[in-house]
Amino acid sequence: MPDPDEPTPREDGLGLARDIANSYRGKATPVPPSGKRRVRPAKPSRDKRDEPSPLADLLGQVVNDQGWDERLAAQRVFTDWAGIVGPEVAQHSEVIAFDDGEVEVRTDSTAWATQLRMLAPRVVAKLNEQLGDGSVLRIIVRGPQAPSWKKGPRSIRGARGPRDTYG
Repeated sequence: MPDPDEPTPREDGLGLARDIANSYRGKATPVPPSGKRRVRPAKPSRDKRDEPSPLADLLGQVVNDQGWDERLAAQRVFTDWAGIVGPEVAQHSEVIAFDDGEVEVRTDSTAWATQLRMLAPRVVAKLNEQLGDGSVLRIIVRGPQAPSWKKGPRSIRGARGPRDTYG
């Protein structure tokens, strides 16, 4: 008579491995002598974290976790300049720097520099609306750069400018 404490061949590891191998070969597992079929454990349900999520959500979470929100908002001054001031103004101006709430803009003519200086309060309000309240304090408008007379074949070191170079 078999000992009830001793595992049957199907309950030990080797018997279970044979049953699995036979099921892959296409041989059905015979019904155990007790007349009951073996019950497979239910598959564990996948956690919500295992479900696929959009990459944008993941990047947004990384940006928030790393504290990069303010830096990315500051970069929008450079990338969204045409959308903020309009295409015509953006065609004649470009953002050079953004530091400590000051946006530095260079224009291609003095007329556009004057125009942008008059529009500065509205542009500051629109930038604060887009980027967050208080992110832009003022706009510094620079006109075009005049040509430098300090370099060239006829320049003199320490001279007073163009009137000294034509001898």
